[in-house]
Amino acid sequence: MYNLAIIGGDGIGNEVMESCEYLLDKLNLEFSFKYGEAGFDCFNKNGTTLPEETIKIASKSDAVLFGASTSTPGQPSPIINLRKALHVYANIRPIRSYKGVNCLRDDINFVIVRENTEGLYSQVEYGDDEKMIAERHITREASDRISKVAFNLCIKREQNKVTCVHKSNVLKKTDGVFKESFYNVAKNYPQIQTEDFYVDAMAMYLVTQPQNFDVIVSTNLFGDILSDESAGLVGGLGLAPSGNIGDHNGLFEPVHGSAPDIAGKNIANPCSMILSAAMMLDYLGEWDVSNDIRNAVEKVIAECKIRTPDLGGDACTMDVTKAIVKELI
Repeated sequence: MYNLAIIGGDGIGNEVMESCEYLLDKLNLEFSFKYGEAGFDCFNKNGTTLPEETIKIASKSDAVLFGASTSTPGQPSPIINLRKALHVYANIRPIRSYKGVNCLRDDINFVIVRENTEGLYSQVEYGDDEKMIAERHITREASDRISKVAFNLCIKREQNKVTCVHKSNVLKKTDGVFKESFYNVAKNYPQIQTEDFYVDAMAMYLVTQPQNFDVIVSTNLFGDILSDESAGLVGGLGLAPSGNIGDHNGLFEPVHGSAPDIAGKNIANPCSMILSAAMMLDYLGEWDVSNDIRNAVEKVIAECKIRTPDLGGDACTMDVTKAIVKELI
């Protein structure tokens, strides 16, 4: 029995989460769901975007599934604060080509490893009407830790190269520490190739030569931006899952946001959420089941028959979900 924390959030978050739960219920595994609130709707109801009760539910679970949350003006991001509360310091975002999808190339297969706790997402801002300041926090400890995750993931994926992305020519101290930590950690992995690029150059290389990358490691903001760019190479955010991993907790979420413009229309692509659940099952050690889910998603996408509008189809969210489940059972 796995105890899962379910946090739908708002917007399309609840819709894709409903699909995910539908699929999980069909698996030959036992789950116990406990539900938590977060996001804009939660703020309107409870006066906070992330209640303490939600953090407690998440911290006591075997894994957490999070849908999406809408930004609340003047309030901290619930997903960023939840990541911090659970100490899930590594954000893992796999990017790969799918047959039947208009991808930039058919041989894209890399993963972005993003430091999840520091950088500009530290949310330390202050100032007055004339000037605002945001602090960028980078520590050697967190930089070492995320580089180790990247190298170990490269080995696990049976790939050959780790690429560090930074801007140390301008941010000489903060990104200087990040780059230095990367190469210090690399000394313990002599079998793996290493390289580093400035983030602006990397943004171009992802478009011009994405097939040349295996594992990419970067700081919080840079990793976030490059992840969304990368999703655009392979069909969009509807196919982009992610996992947030720490020493004791795992939090899994689609890369897409709450998409309030399509919320309630039942046309959101559930694949990113379902693929995030597959990452969760990897985390729980259920590799055979997670591979079955990925294979089912790939088959439904490749057949080009049942697709949501973002992929050029006219199917609804649950139509796609049921097609994936049909391939599983």
